[in-house]
Amino acid sequence: MGYATILDIIGSIIAGGFLLLILARTNASAIQNTYNNNSDLITQQNLSTVVLLLENDFRKIGYMGDWSKAGQIDPTKAILYADSTSIKFIGDIDNDGVMDTVYYYVGPTSELSGTPNPNDRILYRSVSGTLTKSGSMGITQFSLAYFDDFGNQLSFPISAPGAIEEIQITLQVQNTEAYNGQYVTSYWRQIRLAARNLKNR
Repeated sequence: MGYATILDIIGSIIAGGFLLLILARTNASAIQNTYNNNSDLITQQNLSTVVLLLENDFRKIGYMGDWSKAGQIDPTKAILYADSTSIKFIGDIDNDGVMDTVYYYVGPTSELSGTPNPNDRILYRSVSGTLTKSGSMGITQFSLAYFDDFGNQLSFPISAPGAIEEIQITLQVQNTEAYNGQYVTSYWRQIRLAARNLKNR
């Protein structure tokens, strides 16, 4: 009888150990799912914030809010500079009848060396000399591609910005901290954004 009791105790310990292991794994999985869901929400919100600003600004390339001055704008001169990670253009961003010079570019990853994510960087936006920056929003990629009026992609360096008629914008955002070495990533691409004023040639 004593032998059977020992076997029962050993069996109970083994069964209890399995239950504890299952509980621990379930708990870890629940924590990871919660973290990933929260991180996904944050990256989506950060992505949406930047995308709304980008789309608003880029659609105003060559735009003039004062219709009486619109004829003075040469669409072929609206884009001043274009590169794979930066662009400078003119447009009436705040719709006040005054042309603004807008400059978008990304900084190096070393600027955000204090964040756990080694790939995040700052996206800079300058409007007529007033500089704003994205801060720690987890932006890991901001890249641009350009196309002429025939749909052909222009190669870098862009020596004639006046030939640009369509722009492809790619943006990637990750959470600033990883869970188990993995980052939640949100990705957005605007394929062939065409500012109306670039087509008024």
